Amino acid sequence: MGMLIPPSQRRTLPELYDRIDLGDGDRSAKRSAYWTMLLLSGVIATAGVIGDSTATVIGAMIVAPLSTPILAVGLGIVTGRLALVGRSLLYVAVSVAAVVAIGFLIALILPNPTNVLTNSQVVGRVSPTLTDLAAAVATGFAGSIAIARRDVGDVLPGVAIAISLVPPLGVVGVCLGSGEPELALGALVLFGSNMVVLIIAAVVVLMAAGYARESAASPNAKWRGRAYAALAVVLLAVGIPMTLNSITAVWARQVQSLAEEWLGDTPEAEVSDVSWHGHGMVVEVRSPDELPDIADLQDAVDDILPTDPEVTVLHTVGERISEADG
Repeated sequence: MGMLIPPSQRRTLPELYDRIDLGDGDRSAKRSAYWTMLLLSGVIATAGVIGDSTATVIGAMIVAPLSTPILAVGLGIVTGRLALVGRSLLYVAVSVAAVVAIGFLIALILPNPTNVLTNSQVVGRVSPTLTDLAAAVATGFAGSIAIARRDVGDVLPGVAIAISLVPPLGVVGVCLGSGEPELALGALVLFGSNMVVLIIAAVVVLMAAGYARESAASPNAKWRGRAYAALAVVLLAVGIPMTLNSITAVWARQVQSLAEEWLGDTPEAEVSDVSWHGHGMVVEVRSPDELPDIADLQDAVDDILPTDPEVTVLHTVGERISEADG
């Protein structure tokens, strides 16, 4: 760890408290800055989601200060300060509610603000996979090392962009306001996974950097083991749906290949999209001609997928057919 956090650049424990503990030092100024930036970032994120603007969403990531109390949770676990953990978790909970409320209210106020099913800012955040989790792990370690070192603070804006905390919450609010609670749940899983991974990374880095030894006399240090177990349980809870999303994404690619083979003898036909809806799969096809018998595609899918999902084909001319209709 000496190479990652050289002693000459390692922040002292009081410096860490001053940097990420909103209850330390000039509390009034810290809290004022935190809530101002958080609410503004919530509005920016929601506007970026509704406008399907990647640049605007990135702006919200940079402004958002939500990583501060999340990292403080990790610091509180390492140092055994139960009050810091509780206070920081309260900040996170209220922050989540505030950003979701902003997205929900804006979605209700604006007439038909967005089609969440086709909005890239929404679609990219409602089905998190293990790839998103892997990126969050690396980002969490980068952010944790950055707060422990005096000389790499400039990387924090990049960490804020990569970890993506406020935009998923904006998506949750917009989806709830648009009547899509299932999509909202997917975005909430993304936020939850990013948050848990950030806490775990902070615990690992700060423990390895020796901050636990500096606070070994803390009367609450004995509950660290329980905190680690709780983090493991939460990580498992968010990891299960992400694993399922990864599996279904692989299955969707397999079905797309089968559908392309199924359309092999149909001139100018192409598969535009394959997606899961409930327990079935929808294959969107663009073709000026009639399509082959869907039963052949259904049989091919049943041969490779263990769940035997019902396949529905959506033709560009608007005709929706399935084997059950035949």
